[in-house]
Amino acid sequence: MATPKINDDPLYQMLREGHIEEFNQHHQSGAACDLRGVDLRSLDLRKLDAKNLDLRDSYLRQADLRGLDLSETNLEGASISGAKISGTLFPKQLTAEESTLSLVHGTRMRYR
Repeated sequence: MATPKINDDPLYQMLREGHIEEFNQHHQSGAACDLRGVDLRSLDLRKLDAKNLDLRDSYLRQADLRGLDLSETNLEGASISGAKISGTLFPKQLTAEESTLSLVHGTRMRYR
């Protein structure tokens, strides 16, 4: 398993600095952002527009994901250990058991 990375992508840096609404504006206008394998731990992402984001292998430990619609987000290989997930809608390809294992034990989520 690779170590979560912190990259220089300007949109990723917006997320790290808490500029979620600004990130959403750029994302919705079609700006590309590489979020595969990135470190998003402990971030408050509650207002994130996650539609069509590729968060494969990302590290979301203790992130605040409450109320997010992640149904069209690629989370394969991501870890959500200790994250706040109340009201979060996960992709259909992700079983409840798989997300629970990741939440409780930090395993990487696998799609069926």
